Amino acid sequence: MSKFNRMHLVVLDSVGIGAAPDANDFVNAGVPDGASDTLGHISKSVGLNVPNMAKLGLGNIPRETPLKTVPAESNPTGYATKLQEVSLGKDTMTGHWEIMGLNITEPFDTFWNGFPEEILTKIEEFSGRKVIREANKPYSGTAVIEDFGPRQMETGELIIYTSADPVLQIAAHEDVIPLDELYRICEYARSITLERPALLGRIIARPYVGEPGNFTRTSNRRDLAVSPFEPTVLDKLNEAGIDTYAVGKINDIFNGAGINHDMGHNKSNSHGIDNLIKAMTSEDFKHGFSFTNLVDFDALYGHRRDPHGYRDCLHEFDQRLPEIIAAMREDDLLMITADHGNDPTYAGTDHTREYIPFLAYSPSFKGNGLIPVGHFSDISATVAENFGVDKAMIGKSFLDKLV
Repeated sequence: MSKFNRMHLVVLDSVGIGAAPDANDFVNAGVPDGASDTLGHISKSVGLNVPNMAKLGLGNIPRETPLKTVPAESNPTGYATKLQEVSLGKDTMTGHWEIMGLNITEPFDTFWNGFPEEILTKIEEFSGRKVIREANKPYSGTAVIEDFGPRQMETGELIIYTSADPVLQIAAHEDVIPLDELYRICEYARSITLERPALLGRIIARPYVGEPGNFTRTSNRRDLAVSPFEPTVLDKLNEAGIDTYAVGKINDIFNGAGINHDMGHNKSNSHGIDNLIKAMTSEDFKHGFSFTNLVDFDALYGHRRDPHGYRDCLHEFDQRLPEIIAAMREDDLLMITADHGNDPTYAGTDHTREYIPFLAYSPSFKGNGLIPVGHFSDISATVAENFGVDKAMIGKSFLDKLV
């Protein structure tokens, strides 16, 4: 019998809590990540008011300097810690895959100088559309459509760009390049980037609408990922006949592997929370695991280096946290974490190599406090032990600490 009948894991995408011990091995616009601290710098620079997460123990997580505006609780309602990444990467897929028990020892390929001509030429030949060469480099997703959207509207050329992540992104105005065509081109791009020297984690369709000076990206984004190279705990649960619910881009990140209920993409964090609550309150979801990604922290504010917007996004989540808790059953467990950092006060526009926070709450808790500092994969090992399935490659369960 499971200790917790249902477990709900919510990833606040990019909400790191301070530089990891190996952060100086990773760089951001040429600057080592050793001084990055997403939550710490937001709290210090623009203030942070998250009383509901603080009540669970966010301010109690060990740090060299306490979060400036998030006080420690003398009697928190949950358990807290921070977790370190083992895998060689600081991208979305690496973080999520390790959370589900994989160890990525060979990072995906990245293209700081843009994609090689061979890839661009193949995409041109397949699509019948030219590629704007000037956009072919690491670029902000909003800046690239501001700079090249007007040209695309005139010529129908493709906007292909990348980031510090192992991704190839294609931005397309929905009135110029229809969604079906965009998706078809992305599927082809996926087929030619499955092996080194161009092994990419994701191909991302980035549709947008509007007029020059007022472009807006739409919720019709689609991520085409590679499948995990080894079974994750999601696979173990699915094989055991246990419900696995995906909210947001989780289904894309795992290429559907191990997921038997997909709640679809999120139009926003708030919409994602609505979808999570819809899953939690479903009569069909009696026993199992839900996995949610809320991406706005990262996509809208981290990469755009907007600490005020990032703070407001955290406030919005915190204000809705009581709704999530209200949807829980007595024997549910809620876990809140992240997948990497993206310090909006830091150099460049890349992710940052950080610890991630971990908060746990259940209405059934009799105790509270700190869990020993561990690793991302410990989450998956805990889920596996709870549901009586084998863990994946790595991870150490802390299920016995949640009482």
